[in-house]
Amino acid sequence: MRVGIIGLRGIPDVQGGVERHVESLAPLLVAAGHEVTVYARAPYMADFQHDSWRGVRICKVWSPQHKFTETLLHTFLAIWLAFFQRQQIVHIHAIGPSFFVPLARLLGMKVVMTHHGQDYARQKWGRGAKAFLRTAEYLGVKCASKVIVISHGLQDLVENVLKRPAQLIPNGVTGFDTDSISPANVEQLGLQPYRYILHVSRFVPEKRHHDLIDAFNKAALPGWKLVFAGEADHADDYSRSVLERASDQVVFLGRQNVQQLTYLYAYCGIFVLPSSHEGLPIALLEALSLAAPVIVSDIPPHLEMSLPERCYFPLGNTAQLAARLQQYAAEDLSVRWHESADWVKQNYDWPAIAQKTSAVYLAA
Repeated sequence: MRVGIIGLRGIPDVQGGVERHVESLAPLLVAAGHEVTVYARAPYMADFQHDSWRGVRICKVWSPQHKFTETLLHTFLAIWLAFFQRQQIVHIHAIGPSFFVPLARLLGMKVVMTHHGQDYARQKWGRGAKAFLRTAEYLGVKCASKVIVISHGLQDLVENVLKRPAQLIPNGVTGFDTDSISPANVEQLGLQPYRYILHVSRFVPEKRHHDLIDAFNKAALPGWKLVFAGEADHADDYSRSVLERASDQVVFLGRQNVQQLTYLYAYCGIFVLPSSHEGLPIALLEALSLAAPVIVSDIPPHLEMSLPERCYFPLGNTAQLAARLQQYAAEDLSVRWHESADWVKQNYDWPAIAQKTSAVYLAA
């Protein structure tokens, strides 16, 4: 089956949760017998000089690099290109791009929509953008041939509020190459194994970087560092306010590739995700898969994972987060969470996810 995937910046090695999702899923769909084309945004693919990757065709499509217009213009152009390339299935990821699901249906293509999260809950959007995203969500869910959701909470929203059946297919976790990792991998970054706190995300307000920095400062952990991996897609006042807080103990590494993230997850003392909004965070799954101890905010997508109670703290409560950091830091964190790692690998398996996605294509 010819499948066009739309709604992401690009693959491989492009920052973002949807990007990591498609990077893991698309080659497995090729292995299942589909002809897969990813419609990527050209500005994010400037360093990628090939037409394909791991059997996935990469089609670069022009877009501006602007947070308010790039998704709309790129999706509009990509859908027309998918039509002229005679794609049988268009798989649209996230609710913003889903505004154009009706267009794809009018052009005669079957559309699978994956709902990754209620993006109108993100702090970066104003009233007008949030209204647009709600409209896009409605159009995508109502007009798609089939709807996929990545969490139970989103399934409840789609089925009970928007009144459409939805197939629950969660994010998966990458099988990292751990054969070559050693303490030297992080020591060369100036980090001491099991003596740094790690956070991995783009610089957007809902990730609550300031909460984590404030809690780290309150915790006053001698010899520890707070490490951020990631960067902003578009520099703005928020990202600048975060970067201004760099110090000898608060370290910003910028965007890291998959191999670099493997080292950072494997030797972090604590992985922390204090977000106010998530879908099903791939970074958390990745940290758990490498047996890292974790602390997360008590928002529904995190609670849905049923982690041990001590992993949660009340959203925005930096005093409680600081207390959690102190409790963890007093333990021997070289003793890793192997049971959690095994559980994640069993329940968030990409090959199984690819099989379920392929079945949705056939049903569509």
